[in-house]
Amino acid sequence: MKLSLSDLRISFGSRQVVGIGELSCDTGQIVGLVGESGSGKSMTATAIMGLAVRLGATVTGSIRLDGSELVGLPDSAMRDVRGHRIAMIFQDPASAFNPVIKVGTLFTRALRLHGARSRVAARDRADIAVAEVMLPSAVLDRYPHQLSGGQLQRVAIALALALDAEVLLADEPTSALDVTVQAEILAILRRLAATRQLAVLLISHDLAVVAEVADAVAVMQSGRLVEVGAARQVLRAPVHAYTSELLSAVPVMAAGGGPVAAGE
Repeated sequence: MKLSLSDLRISFGSRQVVGIGELSCDTGQIVGLVGESGSGKSMTATAIMGLAVRLGATVTGSIRLDGSELVGLPDSAMRDVRGHRIAMIFQDPASAFNPVIKVGTLFTRALRLHGARSRVAARDRADIAVAEVMLPSAVLDRYPHQLSGGQLQRVAIALALALDAEVLLADEPTSALDVTVQAEILAILRRLAATRQLAVLLISHDLAVVAEVADAVAVMQSGRLVEVGAARQVLRAPVHAYTSELLSAVPVMAAGGGPVAAGE
């Protein structure tokens, strides 16, 4: 199992904000982590990245990467995991980039930090990675503000590829993009999960997005996992009442072209 969480508890003082009994994401698998805003999805990803403690949280339980425990790992050791073995892409790609640093420089710095032999070797790896997400190498010579939101999200994915990440945490990666670009990003994630054998944890409040690409779905409510299963099973025949409520809130198109609730 590539990534597994067991008895994970995240607390701020006496208030527990996340409690997950069991959750896993295997090689080549996309797991959709869904729930309304404030349900604990992003905080779970933050804990996986080893950053929740920097926010003042207490993290207990187990987060394992290929069987190796990450909870309690010294920050110096976690830096070798973060970005290199586990990468994260965010809802607003523009906020993830330094506006005064060219994209190629960002790649070079990250790759040199994680073992690239030279700037030339780093640039070669960057060229290959951006090609994998269907971008020309010219984007490496541009500043973030010179790229669209969809291009920046592809760049963020490409950086994870260049660093040979094994696990990709995608936190609402398409919510800031238009529908056409959303479809392109989802297609890239689906292809890379298969070809690169990435384990992808896709965090979203949008069940339509999750239904498009996820192999399995985990539903969070108020910091707790209330339902986990194969995507087809969870989305077509949910067991928990909260999952049913989420599905009923998804708008669908009526025969006349107007939106109606999924359950109507």
